[in-house]
Amino acid sequence: MGILFGKKILLGITGSIAAYKSAFLIRLLIQEEAVVKVLMTRDANSFISPLTLATLSKNKVLSELTDNAGTSWNNHVELGLWADVLIIAPASANTIAKFANGLCDNLLTTVYLSARCPVIIVPAMDEDMWKHASTQKNLAQLKSYGNQIIPVGTGELASGLTGEGRMAEPQQIINFLSDYLEPIYLKTKKKLSGKKALVTAGPTYEAIDPVRFIGNRSSGKMGIAIAEALAKEGAEVELITGPTALSTSKYNIQTTRITSTAEMHDAVIRAFENADITIMAAAVADFTPEYPSVKKIKKQNGTSFNLPLVETTDIINALGKRKRPDQLLVGFALESNNEITNATEKLKNKNLDFIVLNSLNDYGAGFELDTNKIMIIDRDEKQYTFEVKPKSEVAKDIVDFIVQKLII
Repeated sequence: MGILFGKKILLGITGSIAAYKSAFLIRLLIQEEAVVKVLMTRDANSFISPLTLATLSKNKVLSELTDNAGTSWNNHVELGLWADVLIIAPASANTIAKFANGLCDNLLTTVYLSARCPVIIVPAMDEDMWKHASTQKNLAQLKSYGNQIIPVGTGELASGLTGEGRMAEPQQIINFLSDYLEPIYLKTKKKLSGKKALVTAGPTYEAIDPVRFIGNRSSGKMGIAIAEALAKEGAEVELITGPTALSTSKYNIQTTRITSTAEMHDAVIRAFENADITIMAAAVADFTPEYPSVKKIKKQNGTSFNLPLVETTDIINALGKRKRPDQLLVGFALESNNEITNATEKLKNKNLDFIVLNSLNDYGAGFELDTNKIMIIDRDEKQYTFEVKPKSEVAKDIVDFIVQKLII
């Protein structure tokens, strides 16, 4: 039996084209042997049939405060007390605004205000709505109430545009829900509960002109795996990632996407002060064009092209100078020669607590692979060698090492 067995799930569905995903979510919840009841706003009925949802959930779908005849009412207090968890998926910008400001003009909003159980909000909207200052303010307000927000995805939107705002996929919601409920119902305290972690991932791109850039082959897989491993142990994680097609749906990972080294520097410096643990896994560009062109540089046959480069800001060095005694700072070193010597020098010069060394000479290590082989070198220059493993397992080894250091 899984963690969702027998759990009473109240699913709220609002007016969004993403409402079709709720049908798949209900099926997955029923497969996990949860008990599901569905609440719909009036607008949600325009996007998906209550009959479909009632058939899948095996319970009557509720939408109004009273029945059609007006002779009885749906007790919002009882519904709020019944649920082990309230999920709003999809949560429109309109409903999010109502929740944040205590408005209750329908059954779902009244149940939200009455619920004593954990509340998980799964936003879905167009990119401009998602990024609007009022929406972000409302989401921040909901977080301050203790509500959990599952991050939106990136992709094709109902408007035809491509960007942020897609509702998380049903399986991602199930994974999130299981991870979130496990410590609550198993009464287990995760090892990094209460800790804030900052992780960087992926490459940075330095513009040559509007269409060309200097970059590297980093996929972001290692950094994202570390962010997820930290979240699995209960840390509140902020992931700052360069350009990558990958994403994460873990419930306590806040993702900030950047492009250049300068943008990563600004984002990391902002987040570092509040971080207990910082892992710099990104493959940051060491050089950037001195004079990037604002227009596309045209090829001129027979003419050589010179590209003056200057060093980028040394982000981890800046963090090492700012690091407090109560902060743990971890760096990565990808080397092809004199690996241990170079990594140890970086460890000392950057004021790191330990460094994770990858050698391009090791089979299974390097960019774009699903595996990695690492050596960890600590402040005392002790070396810890690990075998080739999937990056998810390598991430767990790194997090376990962090836990051990924090305990010591």
